Amino acid sequence: MTTATRAYVSRLAGLTVFDPNGDRVGKVRDVVVALRVGTAAPRVLGLVVEVVARRRIFVPMGRVTAIDPGAVMLASGTINLKRFEQRAGETLVLGELLDRTVRILESGKPAHVVDAGIEQTRTGDWALTRVAVQEPGRLGRRGQLHQLAWDEADGLGLPQSGQGAETLIATYRELNAADVAHALQELPIKRRHEVAEALDDERLADVLGELPEAEQITILGTLEERRAADVLEAMDPDDAADLLAELSNVDRNRLLELMEPDEAEPVRQLLKYSEDTAGGIMTSEPVILSPDATIAEALARVREPELTPSLASQVYVCRPPSATPTGRYLGLAHIQRLLREPPSSLVSGILDDLEPLKPEAPLAEVTRYFATYNLVAAPVVDAQGRLVGAVSVDDVLDHLLPDDWRERARRG
Repeated sequence: MTTATRAYVSRLAGLTVFDPNGDRVGKVRDVVVALRVGTAAPRVLGLVVEVVARRRIFVPMGRVTAIDPGAVMLASGTINLKRFEQRAGETLVLGELLDRTVRILESGKPAHVVDAGIEQTRTGDWALTRVAVQEPGRLGRRGQLHQLAWDEADGLGLPQSGQGAETLIATYRELNAADVAHALQELPIKRRHEVAEALDDERLADVLGELPEAEQITILGTLEERRAADVLEAMDPDDAADLLAELSNVDRNRLLELMEPDEAEPVRQLLKYSEDTAGGIMTSEPVILSPDATIAEALARVREPELTPSLASQVYVCRPPSATPTGRYLGLAHIQRLLREPPSSLVSGILDDLEPLKPEAPLAEVTRYFATYNLVAAPVVDAQGRLVGAVSVDDVLDHLLPDDWRERARRG
């Protein structure tokens, strides 16, 4: 494997960092540089590395001994695990430099930065020496891409406003929603809102569900009302209900009116329950089947990629209608049992008649119920015997942990 003396930052992002013993330290999340006066290439100060518990630390570039295609190697020595805090004069390449609008000096044409190249100098230091820029496209086509030396583009040394977020979002494409939410909180406030605005409705909905409530409200408040309603529609009904419960009655009702009626109704139903009960923490969209459904149909349903592992762990059989609140609840079937039975058999023949939770069951009772029966999800049935939702273990944990648990995890 050949050690590189130059690399593009977008390819560094996500690489695993190893210590001299071959033990994993974390993953590269950004590169820190110091911009200089005039056209001098910025000096690379170090790497932002995400370690255990999503703590982001700073690793000086002098500690880096090798950059390989699949990993970054560090020299021996103690790693400072203090949480990274950006200082005055420091610039994050992915977080702040990408998408910056510049002018190509040779042609005078505008372009935006899509990547940045760093390389090791004769003295062993690293500098940001090259930028990849792209001209604006026409008629839906991508504009011309240029590889430039740092001093062949104008506008890189000055802070800018109104930067786009497309390239930054591209670096988040492979991350799960929780990691994107974590990365979003590390950005400057203005940049954070730009990224939120650029994410599509479904992706933003997933990310909002992983943010602390205060951050959810702030970001939702920056969106145009129609867009905010669209994002709420894309959220899981229980997450949307939790978010709307934090708003004023006026704002809540206005957003509910803007949502599609069939999307708003489950949320309205969930808002009727106290937040510290089974009804207040359940989702209204578990996997529901009719009594004549086969095991093959059940297995096909739990394979749906948008299901969480806990909701995919079992299916609920009810009389029509199959949307909550359903017809009479008949029972549930665990996925382990589904896998052991012939695909042509009916799910109704292998039901577990476990006593379901009531919507008004307090959180303490829900917790004991999960512990007693070793469950990861549980049905919630009303006084009329209708399935109104299902509580998943992640919802229980979310309500048992302190309100600021996500913020604590981010701070390490």
